[in-house]
Amino acid sequence: MDHPKTDSFKKARREKRSVTMVYILLRTSVVLVMLAQIFNRNFENVFLCVLTLLLFMMPSLMERKLDIALPNTLEIIILLFIYAAEIMGEIGAYYVNYPYWDTVLHTLNGFLCAAIGFSLLDILNRHSEARFHLSPLYLAIVAFCFSMTVGVIWEFFECTMDQLFFLDMQKDTVVSTIGSVMLDPTGGNTPVVLKDITDVIIVQADGTQTALGLGGYLDIGLLDTIEDLFVNFIGALTFSIIGYFYVCSRGKNKFAKRFIPVANNSTPPTEPKPTETE
Repeated sequence: MDHPKTDSFKKARREKRSVTMVYILLRTSVVLVMLAQIFNRNFENVFLCVLTLLLFMMPSLMERKLDIALPNTLEIIILLFIYAAEIMGEIGAYYVNYPYWDTVLHTLNGFLCAAIGFSLLDILNRHSEARFHLSPLYLAIVAFCFSMTVGVIWEFFECTMDQLFFLDMQKDTVVSTIGSVMLDPTGGNTPVVLKDITDVIIVQADGTQTALGLGGYLDIGLLDTIEDLFVNFIGALTFSIIGYFYVCSRGKNKFAKRFIPVANNSTPPTEPKPTETE
């Protein structure tokens, strides 16, 4: 006779067959990349591989510790996101070779963080022992704000790393036109606009002059940060709208169910009982 825990484990594996296959394929790929990096003595990338393997364990760990059920689609997206960011983005240099790779991941990050923020309240809203009865609009707004807050904190982290360790996590942008009040010859608050900039010469303290040769002025991280926050905004707004209609439909929206975790001891939303009239 099978043990109850063994039966539940087998059942979970059957229900998450697609997740298991993706997990095995990605994990195998990361191990092969790690072996190659060890052979090449690139230990920084070895650390990234180990970090990726640890992050792969987070979804299942969250399910057990928080007693929630992650939809297969959401779990697969999380695994692919981790792989795309760490292995393809960092080790494969996709961030450099494909300019829009970072933009796509930030958009997806906004979507996923909104899903997490939405779920944190929706699980309480549907919990069998603690029902908050929060409105769909309130849940959507919280999900949006949660995602944007995570996005801002991440940009703070990137800026801190760039200032302390010069990592250039906030990728620079070459622009041909700038406007700055620092260039006002009167010392006033009137911005002076410089157009058709083709090169910038850097003069160091010892008098060394170096032409950047980039074809314009080098913007250090500002435009990249704003773009990241903007696409995070798009991802967060997209999920917030999906989550809003999910709650309005009493959890019957099949598309939204693919992205929203639920507590194992939750009760599905029900229509309020009509009050009796005398």
